[in-house]
Amino acid sequence: MRGRKSPTMPGRRDAELAPRGRAWAATVAVVAAAVLLSGCTLRKLAVRQLAGALAASDSTWSADDDPELVGEALPFALKTHESLLAELPEDRALLVATCRGFASYAAGWVEAEVERLEPESYAAAQRTRARALALHLRARGYCLRALELRAPGSAAALRERPESALGWAAAADVELLYWTGAAWGSAIALGLDRPELVADLPSVRALFDRALELAPDWDRGTVHEAMISIESVSEILGGSAARARRHFERAVELSRGGRAGPFVTYARGVLVAQQDRGGFRAALERALAIDVDAEPADRLANLLAQERARRLLARADELFFEEE
Repeated sequence: MRGRKSPTMPGRRDAELAPRGRAWAATVAVVAAAVLLSGCTLRKLAVRQLAGALAASDSTWSADDDPELVGEALPFALKTHESLLAELPEDRALLVATCRGFASYAAGWVEAEVERLEPESYAAAQRTRARALALHLRARGYCLRALELRAPGSAAALRERPESALGWAAAADVELLYWTGAAWGSAIALGLDRPELVADLPSVRALFDRALELAPDWDRGTVHEAMISIESVSEILGGSAARARRHFERAVELSRGGRAGPFVTYARGVLVAQQDRGGFRAALERALAIDVDAEPADRLANLLAQERARRLLARADELFFEEE
């Protein structure tokens, strides 16, 4: 988070702050009456203002240079979001922000803990994996609520007829489409042993396909990066290494090579499956060579991706059958 400036109060003479007899008393009485008569309205207004500030605060987190600090702060922030949603259950911007927050926390911190635990304790890693899955499903729930508010019946349609369920979406809905797909897709990736989740893969693909139709360059290739993972699944599930490669190249092009995420996602999703150890190492080294301070808005994501790149390099002997 960017540093916050401390509020300051200009100095004033005592005489300017002193109450002025009956006029001051009358003013206080009027204000008190207004608060008593419209307390609920004022409370709602304050809640809406706070919700709006939280929903728009993504850049404050994304520029931070301390992933550990952000990871410790996020749970409290997410519970604050949920408390506000109890007051404003139909605030679409807040629903999307809450979905984004839970999905980001699960992917950036809880899944990272899974990877750290796997070499040490399979049981602990599985417990943490289950937690990450639950958080992604929680995120998905908030995004599906936002979808329902935007287009009633769209959540059911996504499952029943995904190829035609999103015709209502416009360019302004791309963020909602992306985060719904990101949370849902991550849940599927963590729950490949759950057929009821895997069956929803066409729904996730439909969300990303529609987002690409509406804004193919959105957020400098973010949807293309997500599609690397979607295309990394087996051909039986509709994946394609060739399409994954094209999305990878486009994500790198749109981000001008300044994001570590596409390299890490491609290395883990495609190059391990192909048992291309040399390409795997080269991709991760490119991720680690990125200057995290070159683009402040990408700093936190790049730091998290580079941490994952180091973990993957350290586990190369487990991931590949033969030495390079």
